[in-house]
Amino acid sequence: MVTALFHRRVEQATPERTAIIDIGSNSIRLVVYQGPTRLPAVLFNEKVMAGLGKGLAATGAIERSGLAKARVALARFAAVAREMEVASLRTVATAAVRDASNGGDLIATAEALGLNVEILTGEQEAQGAGEGVLSAIPGADGIVGDLGGGSLELVRVRDGAICERVSFPLGVLRIAAIRQRGAGALDAHVAALIADAGWTGRGQSLPLYLVGGSWRALAQLDMALTGYPLPVIHQYAMSSQSIGGLAGTVSQLSKQRLRELTGMSASRAATLADATALLAALLRELGSATTVASAFGLREGLLFAALDPETRRQDPLIVATRDEGRRLGRFAEHGDLLDGWIAPLFDSDPPDQARLRHAACLLADVGWRANPEFRAERGVEIALHGNWVAIDASGRAMLAQALFTSLGGATTTPAPLPNLTTDAALDRATAWGLAMRLGQRLSGGLAGPLQRSRLSDDGSTLALNLRHADVALYGEAVERRHVALATAMGRGAKLLID
Repeated sequence: MVTALFHRRVEQATPERTAIIDIGSNSIRLVVYQGPTRLPAVLFNEKVMAGLGKGLAATGAIERSGLAKARVALARFAAVAREMEVASLRTVATAAVRDASNGGDLIATAEALGLNVEILTGEQEAQGAGEGVLSAIPGADGIVGDLGGGSLELVRVRDGAICERVSFPLGVLRIAAIRQRGAGALDAHVAALIADAGWTGRGQSLPLYLVGGSWRALAQLDMALTGYPLPVIHQYAMSSQSIGGLAGTVSQLSKQRLRELTGMSASRAATLADATALLAALLRELGSATTVASAFGLREGLLFAALDPETRRQDPLIVATRDEGRRLGRFAEHGDLLDGWIAPLFDSDPPDQARLRHAACLLADVGWRANPEFRAERGVEIALHGNWVAIDASGRAMLAQALFTSLGGATTTPAPLPNLTTDAALDRATAWGLAMRLGQRLSGGLAGPLQRSRLSDDGSTLALNLRHADVALYGEAVERRHVALATAMGRGAKLLID
């Protein structure tokens, strides 16, 4: 007879799927989302480079080839959304459809497919881009620049809110025609537009947050050229001096070489020099010295803007790591309990580190299915390459170190973590990992042992307090991990029985 020691986990209801079809001036994209309301995961993502804005400045109309590509793309995307049983589908169109004399033809095509198209104004585009950056970088304080195929939006963000915003007819597909007027034509054009809008110098001492595929491709190129050890675009920073240097580099590289370095599409490579020249001119006029790439933009901003205030205030890193831990771990509640259990040892951690420690605990069990010899490496991979937002390279390195140590990697530091943050930060993350490892072994991943025990640190002794009925849990492996944690923190280890 088998003893019924375990209870089956109650299955949670499957979240509904939502989707956005984004009809841009350069590409048309379908993104299907599913997961936590604050930060749903991307379930499906496909784009078609329709180039609706190509030739728009010269003719005022979308080319027939672009309309043909759009019809095929929209028909497919509508069919995919139906097959995926999307509960809410939103279709938006931006500058090309808004400005084209034959934009109505595309709208009619979409409506025949059952799609209700919202034509966003330039101000609404700007609002959406700003909301997207705030969704992924809640503390953003600067100017958001969203470069599309047909327009450029600038948005001032601070204190979690959208402030001034403006839209310019400076999409990447319009830049080549301006540059063909002669040397300095683009710089003069940008300077005049920025001045007329009253934005000259508004970026002094503020970063410019980069939104849009062209500028993300530029960040990828800079990573490749500099040998940056973390291939994650979100929150990658470049100085205005770097952008100036890239402007010269891009003009000298062939389109084939650009594609080899970054994997960008041929159409993206064809316009990268224009996007870089525009960025260099824009930085000069705004006075911004630093750029920060954002993986989130208009589509994510539309989702974020629809949330209630309480949901908007949720930390996207904690939401995402909690969801990942619940999906990949064994016990849904374990991560939050583990963080609360080890927190008394780290009450001096500043808030930005405390949230990283919390995220590490939420991911503490994600490696349990991996080959035991590679669990630590699995933790590093998830931390460094996970689709997280609201975390920079240093934060990812601390997260990776904590998971590496907690999953059996001891106190050594794997590459490339030393190149991403300080030794002090890695030492702190190692201590988190050792504490997590102790909690995991003591509890077996279950709630009860953590709820009935506690850790304390009086400056000389790191004590583990257990109830008398739980003393049997303090086996050899638990004692060994208790001593390892205490030693790493310069303390003696002691077991106290309540």
